[in-house]
Amino acid sequence: MLVSPEKIDEMYADVGGDFTELFDLHKDDDDDGSVRDGKIIKIDNEFVMVDVQEKKEARMSVDEIKDSKGNLLFKEGDTLQVFVSHKGGLKVSYKKAHKYQKIQQEIESLGANYKDKVVDGVIVKRNKGGFVVESKSGVEYFMPKQYSGIRDDAKGVVGKEVKACIVDVRKESSSIVISRKRYLDMNSSLQKENAKKLIESGLAYDGIVRSITDFGMFVDVGGVEGLVHLSEISHKGRVNPHKLYKVGDKVQVKPLEYNEEKNKLSFSMRALFDDPWKDITNDIKVGYVIRVSVSNIESYGAFVDLGNDIEGFLHISEMSWEKNVKRVEDILKVGQEIDVEVIEIDSNNRKLRVSLKKTQDKPFIKFAKEHKVGDVIKGKVASVLPFGVFVNLAKGVDGLLHNEDAFWDKNKKCADVFKEGDSIEVKIEKIDKANEKISLNKKILSESPCEEFAKKHNIDDEIIGKVIDIKDFGVFIKVEGEGIDALIRNEDIDKHTKENLKVGDSIKAALVSIDKKANRVRLSVRRLYKKQEQQELREYNSKHDSKQKSTLGDALGNALKELKK
Repeated sequence: MLVSPEKIDEMYADVGGDFTELFDLHKDDDDDGSVRDGKIIKIDNEFVMVDVQEKKEARMSVDEIKDSKGNLLFKEGDTLQVFVSHKGGLKVSYKKAHKYQKIQQEIESLGANYKDKVVDGVIVKRNKGGFVVESKSGVEYFMPKQYSGIRDDAKGVVGKEVKACIVDVRKESSSIVISRKRYLDMNSSLQKENAKKLIESGLAYDGIVRSITDFGMFVDVGGVEGLVHLSEISHKGRVNPHKLYKVGDKVQVKPLEYNEEKNKLSFSMRALFDDPWKDITNDIKVGYVIRVSVSNIESYGAFVDLGNDIEGFLHISEMSWEKNVKRVEDILKVGQEIDVEVIEIDSNNRKLRVSLKKTQDKPFIKFAKEHKVGDVIKGKVASVLPFGVFVNLAKGVDGLLHNEDAFWDKNKKCADVFKEGDSIEVKIEKIDKANEKISLNKKILSESPCEEFAKKHNIDDEIIGKVIDIKDFGVFIKVEGEGIDALIRNEDIDKHTKENLKVGDSIKAALVSIDKKANRVRLSVRRLYKKQEQQELREYNSKHDSKQKSTLGDALGNALKELKK
């Protein structure tokens, strides 16, 4: 709640009164005493013996008279001022005397007009009445609990930086009392008054970044602090202020709004410049190639700076024609300048997408120019799938090798033989330029089982095998001793014979054809029967002709004999 200066003075009217009770709360048990001269009698590794004109000598830790480097500040026989206390026995302290002297010097310098002077310090400890605050110059101030504005259960208080107003001093007690509550109330009133003036002016102001958060940064303009929300830093949209600024930076801001109820002032930095997205389509079109700088890298892509507070996005899929890019950092680094092609402009939603790979030659087109169907080429297995493998043939170019094109053995699969990274030699079987697909073949580079079979057999040879499968269109047999399958089509076997066949039966047929490229052998039972019939007929005719020749010969012989007679 905002409070007027008059009300503040009324609230703290009692501050100028009796602070004896507050000072008593401030004091520790051994604070009762005085500062006097003492003489060093003896110094050893642990203690310093000091004569303070009492019945006995007092001692203090030797660390009290050492500097930050561990060097002694005094020697035996030297006189120094010490704080002397009798609580729990005679005690002396050089450091406490030095502290009291600093407080006395501060009181002297403050004079009579100490009221409401601001103290910057750090809470160094709690005590029974409140908190001890130490300034950068080493002066200690007492902040009573009721003037601290800090809850009793607050954690992490020690070490906290605070600002507070001086409300009273006591030279005889070497105490200066401060109030953080008074500072906050006075500052709140001052903030309200000055914030209104800033808003009314409508001008731009130079400020200092005081703190940076995830939602923006707080900027001080002439003692008035306001928030620059992260959405008001740049026309790029929501940016990360931690990456752009640091505490202490000088920035220029324009007052936007003041919420009197919440006493909150809002600043803007982007309001100082015209919105570059307003007329962006007048300067940039889809298809333009532009020069940009990489401003930020994420796992899914990179943001690029076009200048003039316009930022574009380059998705990881648009960085390279290669499909296996996994890390943006392998391709780009922050600050790098690159040429990209604009692929989308959405000025309403402040989005601009660019592509790096579109500025480069498409690998497929280059590959298609340099290779043709029938070329034998080496590549590396890029990925293994149930139906085959993709083989990387060149940068950004993969071809597909199906299982059926990899091995002559139909039961063999690529996944059983290859793994990613394996080197492999293949033959280009098809280049589909329209769909940018390449089909490969590996089995054709080796001799098919049919070629081996063809070396040992001729057409019409009798082949013996066992039935391994019976289909609607024919019968498959395993050729005896060859390890090769052959097909007998329905037209090559009579219906009655097929109906009586079962898997495992032995069968004979004639060799009809051998397709070496397709690795197919075709047999025919009908052809074998026909061949056998022809053979039997030839044999029969051969015997019949022989008998006819024998009978004719006898008749001619007899006729010749008769003529001779």
